[in-house]
Amino acid sequence: MASTKRRYNSDCVWRPKTLGRGHQPSSKKEKQILKINKVIETDIAIIGAGPTGLFTVFEAGLLKLRCHLIDSLAQPGGQLSEIYPKKPIYDIPGYPTVLAGELVDNLMEQISPFKPGFTLGERVESLTKSDDDKWILTTSHNTKIKAPVVAIAAGLGSFEPRKPAIPDLESYERKGVEYIIKNPEVYQSKKLVIAGGGDSALDWTIYLSDVASHITLVHRRKEFRGALDSVEKVMALAEGGKIDLITEAEVTSLSGNGHLESLNIRHDSKGDIPTRADHFIPLFGLSPKLGPIADWGLNLDKNEILVDTYDYSTNVPGIYAIGDINTYPGKLKLILCGFHEATLMVQSAFRHIYPDKKLSFKYTTVMGKDSLTL
Repeated sequence: MASTKRRYNSDCVWRPKTLGRGHQPSSKKEKQILKINKVIETDIAIIGAGPTGLFTVFEAGLLKLRCHLIDSLAQPGGQLSEIYPKKPIYDIPGYPTVLAGELVDNLMEQISPFKPGFTLGERVESLTKSDDDKWILTTSHNTKIKAPVVAIAAGLGSFEPRKPAIPDLESYERKGVEYIIKNPEVYQSKKLVIAGGGDSALDWTIYLSDVASHITLVHRRKEFRGALDSVEKVMALAEGGKIDLITEAEVTSLSGNGHLESLNIRHDSKGDIPTRADHFIPLFGLSPKLGPIADWGLNLDKNEILVDTYDYSTNVPGIYAIGDINTYPGKLKLILCGFHEATLMVQSAFRHIYPDKKLSFKYTTVMGKDSLTL
């Protein structure tokens, strides 16, 4: 498996491989073009450059549709790049295991022949209609993207980690308390306490068990919410003495001199358990917020966009929602489901853009390499 270590900067922030020739977002050249043309024109404006948004470019490219992606993060990949680039993913077809960052690299390579545009580090603030009945997206930096179709692939929207209610927690942030694991090498030979009962807590416990000198996993309930396979692996690690597993318990206090040194775990029946720790990592998920998207007249269910599963269209013609940001009966928030949704959405988008053109479906095995270019 190729190493991604070289793509960490001095702040341990992962960066994906180069976007490819002519695709560097927010470059001086692009800014000069924007000053002249004012508006970037494309076929599909994709809000969100996570895995679903990136794969949309590939499917659109097969139909000779151009794409431009906008993301508030500074690099493509969404949560895969920003939160857990070295987290292993086990449910991508054809990959028994693939690191999140590696998957982003592969997607970037897969879409490179279609030369998508990127506007990164900018949030879409408004959506309006042009005189020729196309959508105009305006970003926080006043970049304007014009397209007949908008695909919202914004994942959880804007998000922030859910933090436990522990006194003085903020004073230990970046001093032993982390909510996101960006570079696992930081935890080499360290004592870790991970809190949480979902997939992220389980998967990182499994992965870091070969990195850290000691791991304690704390969960407030007996049952876990993660995948059964991950639960079984964690139980096996605990039974083998490789990690400590404490359920029906919570971390209640932290202590240290300039950096975290220890913490207290309060068990429901056993009381307080003082524990040495170099790092405390509460993985309680993310608190999603739709942001300006909530004001666009779309049918919503809490923080998710309701769609028609025929083509993942919203109630507004020309606007689609794919990936984790949408909802429908039976919805599963999986990357592979986002890929499926993107594939069907692009077929519908083509018919929306070219209502008088006949769309004939062909396999890439039939079209060959000629299909992999605009």
